[in-house]
Amino acid sequence: MTNTDTLLGIDLGTSGCKATLIGLDGTVRGEGYEEYATSHPQPGFAEQNPQDWLAAVRRALDTVAAQSGGWQGLRAVALDGSTHNAVLLDAAEQVVRPVIMWTDQRSVVECRWLQEHHGEQVFATAYQRPTPTWTLPQMRWLATHEPDALQRTRHILFGKDFLRWKLTGRMATDHIEAQGSLFYDMRQRCWSKELCALGGVPYDALPELVEPTDVTGAVTAAGAAWTGLPAGIAVVAGASDSAIEDYAAGAIEPGQCIVKLATAGNVNVMTDAPHPNAQTLTYSHVVPGLWYTVVATNTAASAKRWFRDLFCAGEVEEAKRCGANVFQLIDNLAAESPVGADGLLFHPYLLGERSPYWDPDLRASFVGVRMSHRKGDFVRALMEGVAFSLRDCFRVLEGMGLPVTEIRLIGGGAKSAIWSRIVCDVFGRRLLRPALCDASFGAALLAGVGVGIFPDPRAAVTRCLQIADAIEPDLGTHAKYAELFENYVKVHDALAPVYQAMSRAGRKEG
Repeated sequence: MTNTDTLLGIDLGTSGCKATLIGLDGTVRGEGYEEYATSHPQPGFAEQNPQDWLAAVRRALDTVAAQSGGWQGLRAVALDGSTHNAVLLDAAEQVVRPVIMWTDQRSVVECRWLQEHHGEQVFATAYQRPTPTWTLPQMRWLATHEPDALQRTRHILFGKDFLRWKLTGRMATDHIEAQGSLFYDMRQRCWSKELCALGGVPYDALPELVEPTDVTGAVTAAGAAWTGLPAGIAVVAGASDSAIEDYAAGAIEPGQCIVKLATAGNVNVMTDAPHPNAQTLTYSHVVPGLWYTVVATNTAASAKRWFRDLFCAGEVEEAKRCGANVFQLIDNLAAESPVGADGLLFHPYLLGERSPYWDPDLRASFVGVRMSHRKGDFVRALMEGVAFSLRDCFRVLEGMGLPVTEIRLIGGGAKSAIWSRIVCDVFGRRLLRPALCDASFGAALLAGVGVGIFPDPRAAVTRCLQIADAIEPDLGTHAKYAELFENYVKVHDALAPVYQAMSRAGRKEG
């Protein structure tokens, strides 16, 4: 090994692809990010084109190569990505239809049927409850509404594993990704024939199962042609983005907790055993023997992006004109608003909600709007509403009695100083912010473990991770937020029946 040796991580996220090249000490040698589009052909639908992923990966890798001077010294690459996004391939290994994304809500009826008729079986086997996020109900929806698509399907790959196949020719996925499908037997650590039957999916259509640090092949000549990577480079399995992010942030011991401000929001606590609960998600960790319990929302930083796209054309133009970061300009607006956003309250249910309510009919709302409110009040209310949503999730973990020894804040939203401060004061807990904990960074570390550069996952992250800073809560502000959080919950309870009635009416009209 030399100081020119490098490791590469590729993160196929919900909104875009990020590639990170690191040295063996964890220093970043190059980074590239490219977005891709999500289509919404009907209300509640969310789909992506896998060809867009491939194009974005190539552009991101070209950026990394330009920054780093090329791929000399590259030892291995590992993959991660957002979970539940199934790519369907036919007998000719062609994509059957656009990918139904994890944010898609079309399978509400299928989930209710599964819960009513097979809920106990599904939970006992998969440790998860049916929601539109999961692959199983999505496949049941296809069986009803697009039966030809499902009948033509011969192979099912998940997002990052589609990339693996394109890189290496091998169809495989890791156990953690598999746990996000609702086709996986948690006790037996294998695909469940019974759950596959419930989804109308052939058992043999699902990919081979491997461990996150397994080498799953090498970059083929075809893989090199579309990525620009050297042929022969080892490709390590990797895992889902949530698992990799927890790992990259240094959450490798029981009691450590991750609060994630990304496209979606997560509150994850590390445990030494699984704790299945109907209000949470349960996954194994990339560190063998470790687990993590997830309380996950559908919308977090994506709410801020939504607000930018709809209401911040002026800030977007100013950012282009001045070479500024548009989100910093939006943060500046929020900084002009007081704690509590001058009485404005936001519920971030733009895509329905997972934890703690598991209600796809919930809708987002600004409550308490007055003529005197300014744009900055709306931005601050949005940030506070997302923080309250995460605090609502944390209540579930508290109710389960799971110990939390420390909290680390990660995700794109954690780069915002004001949003990080709001989350800290809402929780009333000290927050640590790692210097670099992107999923692509964690994937690069796992690449090193896979080819023997690091002896195990713990050793890799211990060697390479640094904590950027710690944020201490303002107890006076926390007390104000505690009162506002009570209002947040009361408003949810009052409006939930209204949203459900609105959704029922919409389905009848449809």
